[in-house]
Amino acid sequence: MTKVSVSAVGVQELKKEFRKDPASLQARYDTLEAEQQIIVALLDLRRAQNLTQADLAELMGTSQANISKLESGKFNPSVAFLKRLAAACDVRLSVYLR
Repeated sequence: MTKVSVSAVGVQELKKEFRKDPASLQARYDTLEAEQQIIVALLDLRRAQNLTQADLAELMGTSQANISKLESGKFNPSVAFLKRLAAACDVRLSVYLR
């Protein structure tokens, strides 16, 4: 599966794609929707903990740049990375598939 950055796709490009193949655009949206939900959850968690990106990075033993990439959708974290993030925020990592 190709990773698509939300910021890399312009509105005009999306309109053209939708006219050509509405199902393809819906599939792209569905893929990005899950990524966006994860990003929002991680941002909400960090902010609820009153942590800056630098604070969280220090607690996790990673760089602030990695946290920034994660929050902007440019980095797909491993489960191990998410476990470290959860531990740094003193929460439990849970995954739900519906």
